[in-house]
Amino acid sequence: MPDFVAVKTALVSVSDRAGLADFCAGLAAAGVKIIATDSTGRFLAEHGVATTAVAEVTGFPEMLDGRVKTLHPRIHGGILANRDDASHLEQLREAGIDPIDLVVVNLYPFREAAAKDLSWPEVIEQIDIGGPSLIRASAKNHTGVGVMVDPDRYGSVLDEIEKTRGLSHETRRALAAEAFAHTAAYDASIAAWMARGTLLPDLITIAGERVRDLRYGENPHQQAALYAFVDQPGGTIARAPQLQGKDLSYNNILDIDAAWAAANDFGEPACAIIKHAIPCGLAQAPDLATAYSRALESDTVSAFGGVIAVNRTLDGETARRITEIFTECVAAPALTDEARAIFAEKPNVRVLEVGAWRRPQIVTRHVSGGLLVQEADDSAEDREAMRVVTKVEPSPEEWSDLLFGWRVVKHVRSNAIVFAKGGATIGIGGGQTSRVDSVEIAAKKAGDRARGAVMASDAFFPFRDGVDAAAAAGITAVIQPGGSVRDDDVIAAADEHGIAMVLTGVRHFRHG
Repeated sequence: MPDFVAVKTALVSVSDRAGLADFCAGLAAAGVKIIATDSTGRFLAEHGVATTAVAEVTGFPEMLDGRVKTLHPRIHGGILANRDDASHLEQLREAGIDPIDLVVVNLYPFREAAAKDLSWPEVIEQIDIGGPSLIRASAKNHTGVGVMVDPDRYGSVLDEIEKTRGLSHETRRALAAEAFAHTAAYDASIAAWMARGTLLPDLITIAGERVRDLRYGENPHQQAALYAFVDQPGGTIARAPQLQGKDLSYNNILDIDAAWAAANDFGEPACAIIKHAIPCGLAQAPDLATAYSRALESDTVSAFGGVIAVNRTLDGETARRITEIFTECVAAPALTDEARAIFAEKPNVRVLEVGAWRRPQIVTRHVSGGLLVQEADDSAEDREAMRVVTKVEPSPEEWSDLLFGWRVVKHVRSNAIVFAKGGATIGIGGGQTSRVDSVEIAAKKAGDRARGAVMASDAFFPFRDGVDAAAAAGITAVIQPGGSVRDDDVIAAADEHGIAMVLTGVRHFRHG
């Protein structure tokens, strides 16, 4: 395998022409012959760069509205010939084919077309055929050919060619790896678009691009980076612009994502405060400032150094209240100018402007050797399907808080318990191996505020002890799925304590 390959001839065919004119002018100045497809050739001619048309090389004009132009032996033979195989080189000479040393290609903008409100035939036309063939052929034969798919590479590659008149093996191999990743991501986007409406296809393809290097992972000895799905351009934490603050850590991103999902699960203005990926406070109110203050009151100790997300444009008053205590990160769909100015006075606070909420359809999680994939837990409260099973009926105020707590509880790690009052959490317990332990933690967090509050449980009570502990804390109404073999005992406990109990028939486990 040669350590160095001279670059004498380049083939150029691109959709994204950013930086192309300067790059090709540099190639020409370095003595490189440039072969170009018709539209790329016209673009370069307008910028004073002479090219040879592909049709002149193949002896065959472009046809089928440009669908067929580079799919020809005189192109692919020049790319695929093994430079170390004498018989390959002899076959090129007999056919009068010149080797091609560098291929510069980027593909039709399929993702952009798929994201628009276009017809099926219009999107189909943006599926590139010749481009991926050129890229894969060049990358396969990277021992003798360089391949470029990223305009950001133009500067470094041109610099190497100008200095050495060629490309090193190290460069060609790195370019080939990028090229195969590029075509794999492109095909993954097409496959996902074709499978729209199929929640769990037989074959799942996931492509992501590195958007952020992280100092380390959950712990300093672990390397880490953030990747964004290539077919989701915005409205997600992975793509959110960071307006200010220190670099985000791996744990910051996990917490922000949890806060963002929790806050956006509510229709009214809402605020979620997260610590270690678990809500320590969540509230909804007529305005964000009130929602934040009430979320903070849920657990002022845990909120210190927490991560905050809101589901409305973050205003100055809310920003002012947030900056009164130490906060790691803040995420919002947008921020007012006043809010930006207030946060600017606290330069260490990381602030993300995420954009409009994109509700996920599926949730994935890595396990050893594979992926777990499930439908997102997006079940709405079906009041009609819920059953009051106790002698006491919930009051209208209790019903409101029960439904609020039922929506919050799915964001807490199982076994999950939420105490709520007046549209705000007042005590949260989760991540315990015993449900009664979670009740006792929530009761401790709530203190005297638990008197007259309601309790939500993500799953059934296996024993009556959880209800007994809730009653001792002052809880007056409970919402839970039901389904335990001891449901009758649990309901009887509620009746003994004069507590209203609602069964939903739906479970909200969250294991991680």
